[in-house]
Amino acid sequence: MQFENLKAGLKNSVAQVVTEKDTAVAVGSGSLQVLATPKLIALVEKAAADLAEKVLPPEFTSVGTLINFEHTAPTPVNLKYWAEVEISEIDGRKIIFEVATFDERGEIGRGRHERFIVNREKFQAKANSKIKMY
Repeated sequence: MQFENLKAGLKNSVAQVVTEKDTAVAVGSGSLQVLATPKLIALVEKAAADLAEKVLPPEFTSVGTLINFEHTAPTPVNLKYWAEVEISEIDGRKIIFEVATFDERGEIGRGRHERFIVNREKFQAKANSKIKMY
C-alpha cells in the first residue's frame, strides 16, 4: 500500500520540562537527579509517533521497532527539553527518523529511530491472541 502523505523531510518536535518523576533515580535507571535516558527516548518516540499519526490513514498507526541513540549531556529538574525528529527515509512500511534532542543549554543527544506501519485492528488482534495461548 502506498502512503502518499508520508514523505522524507517531514519534521516534528515535542517538548516538556524535567520533573522529579523524569529523573534517573525515579525511574531506576541511575542514581542522579537528572533526566533519565528512558524518559528522553520516550519523548523521541512520541515525536516520531505523533508525526506518523498525522499523515497516516486512520486505519493505520506506527510502532517503534528500533532506536539507536546516544544521550550525551545531563539535564537537571525544571529545565525544558525537547526532541526533534525528521523522516529521512521510507522503505515500504518502515519509517526511518533522524533524531536530535536538546535542553535549554544545547544538544543532549542524537540518534536514529525506526517505526513500522501497521494496521491498527490486525496488530491489536495479533497482540491479544497471545492471551489466549496461556
